[in-house]
Amino acid sequence: MLTALTSGYLTSLSLILAIGAQNAFVLRQGLRREHVALVVSVCALSDAALIAVGVGGFGLFLPTVPWLEQALLWAGAAFLFIYGALRLKAAWLGGEALVPTERNASTWAQALLTCVVFTWANPHVYIDTVMLLGSLSTRYTPFETAFGIGAAFGSISFFSALGYGARLLAPVFAKPKSWIILEAIIGLTMWAIALSLLIAP
Repeated sequence: MLTALTSGYLTSLSLILAIGAQNAFVLRQGLRREHVALVVSVCALSDAALIAVGVGGFGLFLPTVPWLEQALLWAGAAFLFIYGALRLKAAWLGGEALVPTERNASTWAQALLTCVVFTWANPHVYIDTVMLLGSLSTRYTPFETAFGIGAAFGSISFFSALGYGARLLAPVFAKPKSWIILEAIIGLTMWAIALSLLIAP
């Protein structure tokens, strides 16, 4: 059981360590110190729910519904393109427009909606959590549940470290120029991911 728990934890970490749209959003919220607990909770709990679904066997059913994957792909690509454009616009405005203040801070509802869309409209999250982790869990029969719990804790620890650890970079991002660079990188990353979704075979 301990082997299954550890494998689930490490596998989950390896899948979400790559810089993606969701991670970039969590990092940005952490740097701005805006609704970090809410964003981290939504990401971690969403992953846990999807992992539970995959370990429960839904990962075998998803490939039989090709239209669902296509719908998620187009919705995710459209959202990533729009969000990327907003981040590039923020970088273009530059200066104080990017400094977190009460005047331009996002509301908790905006942060929640954005986080939910990044998580649930991303087809890759279903491939990683539902299909991949779900199928890998079968290797640890009868300890699939332990594997799933380990994977969920991997997600929780990663997003917590990313969201709350981002504040360690606060001195660097005290300069408006740093925010300009970050927003530009996030915007281009969003566009690159959107493009990869559309041209993927």
